[in-house]
Amino acid sequence: MRQNQFTQDRRYDPKAIAQYYRSRPWQAIWRALTIVWSFAGFVLGMIWDSWQHEIAAHQPERASHLRQILTRLGPTFIKVGQALSTRPDLIRKDFLEELIKLQDQLPPFDSAIAFSIIKTELKREIDSIYSQISPEPVAAASLGQVYRARLISGEEVAVKVQRPNLQPVIALDLYLMRWAARWLAPWLPLNLGHDLTLIVDEFGIKLFEEIDYLNEGRNAEKFAANFADDPTVKVPSIYWRYTSNSVLTLEWIEGIKLTDTQRIQAAGLDTNSLIEIGVRSGLRQLLEHGFFHADPHPGNLFAIADGRMAYIDFGMMDQLEEPTKETLVDSVVHLINKDYLHLASDFVKLGFLTPDTDIHPIIPAMEAVLGDIIGESVGNFNFKTITDSFSELMYDYPFRVPAKFALIIRSLVTEEGLALTLNPNFKIVEVAYPYVARRLLNGESPALRRRLIEVLFKDGKFQWQRLENMIAIARSDQNFDLFPTAQLGLQYLLSNEGAFLRRQVVLALIEDDRLHTQEVSRLWDLVKEDLKPGRLFNAALGALAEFSTEGAAALARF
Repeated sequence: MRQNQFTQDRRYDPKAIAQYYRSRPWQAIWRALTIVWSFAGFVLGMIWDSWQHEIAAHQPERASHLRQILTRLGPTFIKVGQALSTRPDLIRKDFLEELIKLQDQLPPFDSAIAFSIIKTELKREIDSIYSQISPEPVAAASLGQVYRARLISGEEVAVKVQRPNLQPVIALDLYLMRWAARWLAPWLPLNLGHDLTLIVDEFGIKLFEEIDYLNEGRNAEKFAANFADDPTVKVPSIYWRYTSNSVLTLEWIEGIKLTDTQRIQAAGLDTNSLIEIGVRSGLRQLLEHGFFHADPHPGNLFAIADGRMAYIDFGMMDQLEEPTKETLVDSVVHLINKDYLHLASDFVKLGFLTPDTDIHPIIPAMEAVLGDIIGESVGNFNFKTITDSFSELMYDYPFRVPAKFALIIRSLVTEEGLALTLNPNFKIVEVAYPYVARRLLNGESPALRRRLIEVLFKDGKFQWQRLENMIAIARSDQNFDLFPTAQLGLQYLLSNEGAFLRRQVVLALIEDDRLHTQEVSRLWDLVKEDLKPGRLFNAALGALAEFSTEGAAALARF
């Protein structure tokens, strides 16, 4: 079997990779010895600390040493370190803090080699493609480097060139990791909940996708289509004529890194507006489209002079299925409502707890960790704080982080860190919950309408306070107009689908043998500024005009 048989396919195939390297054991043995030698000093140091009862004293030093080892071992291990930095079920808090510092940057490789790759991949001479190209890369990372250029046709572009011989190197590392995972898994005291080799395979799939620039180009276009209706988000165009598996040519974005607060302020950009764009676009990715950017680090997000935010680098993306998106909405609502029993059930559905787990002993611990999420200041409580707290819980309870959610956690923690850089008083939940409340109130789909009913009714009783809270929180979003929501709600109540809710609303008004005029009065005081009688009357006429004869008959029968 020739090497290019598994590298040309561009898909992660552990069986093909294993077959190749089993027939070339010297390559695997030499790389394995290099890896073992690199980690030997670290392991011996940990053992020595244990013998001397000085583990706590030397923990920061050991954590830093681990980060340096991963950096020296190259691209695969840098990516492993970044992935582990989002796995509180596998790595303790002190090591997490050090691994988070890993920067996806390496010294650039020779530009002569890069230009040779461009020429070979695109089958053209450099000067027949670009009227000019920077002699040195403007950015270098673990998997490739970027040049600034101008096409012959005049467009300014970024040219991303992959490091030479990258896929075989990564494939060999993944082969060795998978072999080690298979042998070490039974001996590791970790709450994995499933075969450790599956984690390696998930990582391998994403890493192989990331080094396929044609796949990255398709991801960029899909992401752009999802945000075509959002004028605040910019996605660079792909120049397919000058793109291959190892060379990606895309529109040059002249922007400012979100961590460069001085330049952002000098450009007169509103930092709070940029935060709102970042958080809302992140929530839309997770809860609406299900297709999300899994690596939103400072080098991949830029502020543009016109106030927009630009996303670049779409190598690491992932897709959420519809039931997962719906459960995520549930979990946010249950978290804010402090409904920890149902939140624990959400964790089971999402895979953080196995179905046979007894959730009742876990509920008090979850309440202790998450109970003050709304009341705490951002400096004391945020996503990173939640992650750190769970890293301690996971050694006492059978939590695990599914591979897909490791990417989500990484994305959320990174986005929150960027937001805090722009505004230290920012609190992501204050943007997230109004967004979720607005989506629930709008009831854009039958699934969301069902979830709204679940939120508003508990043990068969209408939760007046929850409705008040949800409306108040949704209205804290300045872009939220309650009137279209009320219009949709009225149409829903008059529809066949709304028959159950009609009955429940009537029962709620006379619940406990009394008219709930006080609750209705409070609600009216809350919404009357948005629901002027004239607008409400016109909405009612519109809803009735769309109301079917069958629906009217059903309402008359009721």
